Amino acid sequence: MIKDTIVDGFHNAPHRSLYHALGLTDEEQARPLIGIVCSYNEIVPGHINLDKIAQAVKLGVAMAGGTPIMFPAITVCDGIAMGHTGMKYSLVTRDLIADSTEAMVMAHGFDGLVMIPNCDKNVPGLLMAAARLNIPTVFVSGGPMLAGRVNGKKRSLSSMFEAVGAYKAGSINEDQLTEFEKKVCPTCGSCSGMYTANSMNCLTEVLGMGLKGNGTIPAVYSARIELAKHAGMQVMELVKKNIRPRDIMTAAAIKNAITADMALGCSTNSMLHLPAIANELGVPFDLDEVNAISEKTPNLCHLAPAGPTYMEDLNEAGGVHAVLKELEALNLIDTSVMTCTGKTMAENLEGVVNLDEEVIRKPENAFGKTGGIAALKGNLAPDGCVVKRAAVAPEMLVHEGPAKVFESEEECIAAIYGGKIVKGDVVVIRYEGPAGGPGMREMLSPTSAIAGMGLDKDVALITDGRFSGATRGASIGHVSPEAANGGVIAYVKDGDIISIDIPNYSIKLNVSDEELAKRRAEMPIKKKEVSGYLKRYAAQVSSADKGAIINK
Repeated sequence: MIKDTIVDGFHNAPHRSLYHALGLTDEEQARPLIGIVCSYNEIVPGHINLDKIAQAVKLGVAMAGGTPIMFPAITVCDGIAMGHTGMKYSLVTRDLIADSTEAMVMAHGFDGLVMIPNCDKNVPGLLMAAARLNIPTVFVSGGPMLAGRVNGKKRSLSSMFEAVGAYKAGSINEDQLTEFEKKVCPTCGSCSGMYTANSMNCLTEVLGMGLKGNGTIPAVYSARIELAKHAGMQVMELVKKNIRPRDIMTAAAIKNAITADMALGCSTNSMLHLPAIANELGVPFDLDEVNAISEKTPNLCHLAPAGPTYMEDLNEAGGVHAVLKELEALNLIDTSVMTCTGKTMAENLEGVVNLDEEVIRKPENAFGKTGGIAALKGNLAPDGCVVKRAAVAPEMLVHEGPAKVFESEEECIAAIYGGKIVKGDVVVIRYEGPAGGPGMREMLSPTSAIAGMGLDKDVALITDGRFSGATRGASIGHVSPEAANGGVIAYVKDGDIISIDIPNYSIKLNVSDEELAKRRAEMPIKKKEVSGYLKRYAAQVSSADKGAIINK
């Protein structure tokens, strides 16, 4: 306890004097000190409400006999950073968040933590910190945005990006584009589809680190404030019982998260973040196991961008726990795992009911017999690459076509809007990996442009970068090894035939080994000149198949 190391005894009088400088009474100093890690800021829509969440958490902690102390964590809005150099600074913040949180907690000796994240790298960064610090911790996110409505249909941010492509193709006019702009993001919160932020908030619930509803209760619902108060109260129970993150996030919990990921149809970014979290826990993570789990896990949900339902619909259907209940009935998850409720998952699932069998399908009526994500391997990606299979049109699950190669996202977008991409093409975007980007930019702009121009059922995209959770179509990312590290993707040429077979987890560049050897000798690896944090990051980051972790 903090009072044993920092507060009690004559030798800690200097520490107490500084607590008095904060206005903390003797009574407050005698209670467990709970760090409230709040990611509030005024630039990210998913975080603009977190000050209210933090105040609710603090009330909960105080009601349960603790002393709450808030400090910040940073985050980047991927939507605002998309399509320009700012996206290089998104993934890299995940490790900054974990490191800075570790520094604050270790320097100040908190007894417990409540993490308040909401967006793409902020959630996994704080999960990594929780795993590393291993003191009693509860997560409560800011919640998802409500869906927008345009022409009587629910819409989201991915609809907005696709509308840009539709405008460029002449399918909609400027007034219609403006209507999308004003209506697709109607509230604060993490964007309303099953994109990366909501994927990770849902998986936090599965990992046992968030209370029921953490992943799905909309940001603007009063129930979100109540949840935050309960999170504040619950961390005090964990402190009393000394239940820690590593008691909760076990190897079985990681496997549960992969399984739920497949059923929910989460973002492919989960295949970067779950390995990184597992790494902090010392739990092995293998893409081959991901496919083994996918083979036996039905895809039960088709949330945007894969289908017409949104996070608010999943919440009304019973949320993440209702999905887990379906998986429990199939014996696909280990329900003996401990959770932040102080109870096992089995106990938490008692009485849970699936309230909408169209939003959360029954296994016999699943959207697919296999999971939402597939990891492909072949000579183009010996160490693997990933695709959100649930968001791929059936006719594109198997595809073969000529490569059109681009050295950056910007080059590719110019070609798409210039009409240079045609049906059947396989677009290759390289030198956008963790080290080569650096920062492994998301490619929502080119995928949305292709979808908006009506080519998503005819064109595949492959990159050593990554794709937003808002992406749909045959968009294959995380190609490992990446181009900057001498991966085969660095030696693809225009016109090379690439074969994609998602059902059989295969991706192949139809070029002989002899020809590839010749190209390796003739085609130098390109290096980008970068400075500052990106230079350090590029020098230290692992490949995507390892989770783009910072190598020790």
